Amino acid sequence: MDSSVRGIRSLAHPRGPHTKAVIMHALTPKDIPSSFINASLRERRAIVVPELGDVVWDDLDFFGWRTPKLPLAAYVVIPVDGDLVGIVLRQVEQRTLARTQCAWCEDVTLPNDVVLFSARRAGQAGRNGNTVGTLVCEHFECSQNVRRVPPPAYLGFDAQAARRRRMEALRTRVTDFARDLRDNT
Repeated sequence: MDSSVRGIRSLAHPRGPHTKAVIMHALTPKDIPSSFINASLRERRAIVVPELGDVVWDDLDFFGWRTPKLPLAAYVVIPVDGDLVGIVLRQVEQRTLARTQCAWCEDVTLPNDVVLFSARRAGQAGRNGNTVGTLVCEHFECSQNVRRVPPPAYLGFDAQAARRRRMEALRTRVTDFARDLRDNT
């Protein structure tokens, strides 16, 4: 499969030729619904894809959105292993009592709310009711959070290297979450 057709672009990793960092590439409204692994055909047809014209794809590690018609529903599309993995998430209705940290971006400045989402597993496990939960930024600001240059922690601190490490860590955590849902059926 041609990865550029599926909305993914790989870049050589700065640490070596064998490691690749996968970033989002422009998706089309046609790419998105077919990528969902934990939704029925009927559910995929009902997904409302947002306007994509103003999206800055090079600044995203995954694409996530919410729709006002379904306030507890959320959607993410993640590049995984040369393919797109779309996941339908459901926000847990009750808010957490304490301020929590996003499991994906692990941002410590907490510029936004973090909520608990659950996702049905793909395949038979999902049909049996098996789900996975995760704490994530409510409106998927994770890519923006990890791209902020951190303040210097000590003399000689390489802020740009720290920023790159945060971006790589986000990609790893998001990809691992998607693989877990996809592969543990």
